[in-house]
Amino acid sequence: MNANATIEPEPARQAPVSPGRTWPSVSVIMVVLNEERHLASAVRHILGQNYPGELEILIALGPSRDRTDQIAAELSAAEPRVRTVPNPTGRTPSGLNAAIAASRNEIVVRVDGHGLLTPGYIETAVRLLEETGAQNVGGVMHAEGETSFERAVALAMTSKLGVGNAKFHTGGEAGPADTVYLGVFRRAVLDKLGGYHEAFIRAQDWELNHRLRQSGGLVYFSPEMRVTYRPRPNLRALADQYRQYGRWRRVVMRTHEGTASVRYLAPPIALIAVALGTLLGIAGLAAGLPVLAIGFAAPVGYALLITLGALLESRGQVGPVRARLPLVLATMHLTWGWGFLTSPRSLYESTRR
Repeated sequence: MNANATIEPEPARQAPVSPGRTWPSVSVIMVVLNEERHLASAVRHILGQNYPGELEILIALGPSRDRTDQIAAELSAAEPRVRTVPNPTGRTPSGLNAAIAASRNEIVVRVDGHGLLTPGYIETAVRLLEETGAQNVGGVMHAEGETSFERAVALAMTSKLGVGNAKFHTGGEAGPADTVYLGVFRRAVLDKLGGYHEAFIRAQDWELNHRLRQSGGLVYFSPEMRVTYRPRPNLRALADQYRQYGRWRRVVMRTHEGTASVRYLAPPIALIAVALGTLLGIAGLAAGLPVLAIGFAAPVGYALLITLGALLESRGQVGPVRARLPLVLATMHLTWGWGFLTSPRSLYESTRR
């Protein structure tokens, strides 16, 4: 990792890439751990891009407990463009850097093992890199579930009530952005910056994009680029995902001053209000002081807001999805807030070594 690298912006080009030109070579990198359910489909969606230039896929294999390694071996045996690299720690940034080091091409496309590229994704990304002069382009994390629970999570992850105004979740106009989902990079920028910060087990994409922008580079969002994302399959997995998001967002804010925002502070504030209001109300009832029961206004108000918002967001959805959405939203908010509030300073200090 090179925190002091300076990136010279690429000259912007207003005309689209000519179909007759020589397209730059592309390396698609994936880090996988226990992805037997989605890995084969994710790779098929990459190979089905029909990208007109050279393409390779590198799969960084963590210590999976399911059939992920076997599936990856079968994919590699059947398709010479697919290769695997070891990622013994199982950590995402380590696997990304290992895949980047093993890659050979000019453009690096990050894809998750449970992400499905939409048709034309890579070609669109390369065109946007050329048109905008950006060093990284990305688009919409389009969550789609298969079960009722996953569909409720997908709905929450694509709504402002669930995730705020992040364009890579909810969509929006094309333009410069703080960060984007996954990302399609010029290989040169990854080399100059030293790749991903391996101490950032989560939020490594935000941290890398922050360094990229601080070094003079452009991160560009476009709704033309969409990746179908498969949400966590159950409440426990969802809660752990968002708790980790909150923990690592606190680390990012400690690392890079001035990166706090209302969007990131809202979940911990909501959790504090709900917790303190509940405790105040219970204490008031126990002490025979009904006036203190006003504290219940915070948890009750939050529950009503989430329920009403869920009903509005889920119009047109089937009953099982609508019934699960309030619990999904509350889980995302409150576990994110809990992770943020309990993020130990030692976690931040571990990234400074």
